[in-house]
Amino acid sequence: MILNVHAGEQTYSIDVPEHLLNDAEEFFARMDEDMSRGYQMSRTWVDSPDVYMRCQIVADKLLTALESHNESLGIMMSAYLLKRMPGIRAVHLNLEGDMTEHDFDLA
Repeated sequence: MILNVHAGEQTYSIDVPEHLLNDAEEFFARMDEDMSRGYQMSRTWVDSPDVYMRCQIVADKLLTALESHNESLGIMMSAYLLKRMPGIRAVHLNLEGDMTEHDFDLA
């Protein structure tokens, strides 16, 4: 599956192997468990991030992966987004440092 990621003027098409969506479920569940304990989302502490907020958090990790050229992390974060947000077509990453401004195009 392809996830299109827009970061400023750059567009990335991240190819996520279909099997990874199910094979990595245990990893995704651990991520969800960690985030359910609360998360600092830019300037705001969120006690219990909902699914959309969790996807914004993961999108921020995806941005870090892209900036550091960490392809495997980018694929895993893209797989999480594809799994947890069915119908996602694209991610729009905010480059100003506010993860709450990351946005998603849904089918």
